[in-house]
Amino acid sequence: MSDDTSIRRLDLGHFVRPASETGTGQDRAEAVLAYLVRRPEGLLLFDTGLGSGSAETDAHYRPRRRDLTQALADAGVGPEDLAAVVNCHLHFDHIGGNPLLAGLPVFVQAKELATARAGDYTIGTLVDPPDGRPLAYEELDGEAEIWPGVRLVPTPGHTAGHQSLVVERGPGQGGTTVLAGQAYDFASEYGHAELAARVGLGPADRPWLARLAEFAPQRVLFAHDRAVWTP
Repeated sequence: MSDDTSIRRLDLGHFVRPASETGTGQDRAEAVLAYLVRRPEGLLLFDTGLGSGSAETDAHYRPRRRDLTQALADAGVGPEDLAAVVNCHLHFDHIGGNPLLAGLPVFVQAKELATARAGDYTIGTLVDPPDGRPLAYEELDGEAEIWPGVRLVPTPGHTAGHQSLVVERGPGQGGTTVLAGQAYDFASEYGHAELAARVGLGPADRPWLARLAEFAPQRVLFAHDRAVWTP
């Protein structure tokens, strides 16, 4: 496997999840993170940040956005350097930069795209921009290797069409990394679930944990948590 692989985290802002959604009785600030994956085949962007276009959504979540183009520039690249996009799912806080990337293949689970287009799910103009520049969706039905050593694995739970990205690397290159998106909100939650699955205690609603374990990941990264899970 080529050693021309790197993964860089992009900080694209934050939002405030209201107490009614946290289960703790308190508001919670959550980071919005994307990941720039460099491979021999090119640059892949996993998630694109906080979207705009809904005053109601802004009032509810109080987002503070960091411009995707600036974040890419800080990483030494521009939108024109990207070869592909992956969205873990299509909620507004993961697809904000998609309209800037018309023409690039956008890998998404078909059931996720269908749900997003059905309405009452996300900001529709981020899914299908109204300016005549359609996004080039590559609809998947389950697991798929999109580049050699780069695989999308369905990880439903947060949404029915949620997916995670597995980036395989040799042991001398740091091992496999999983970009888990919002499969879990926090690295600690993933860690508890991974251990429970390993000792045969479930969780029954996340059978895909066993599939991810088959890749022996050395790092698992998340969309709303800067913490990193390691074995």
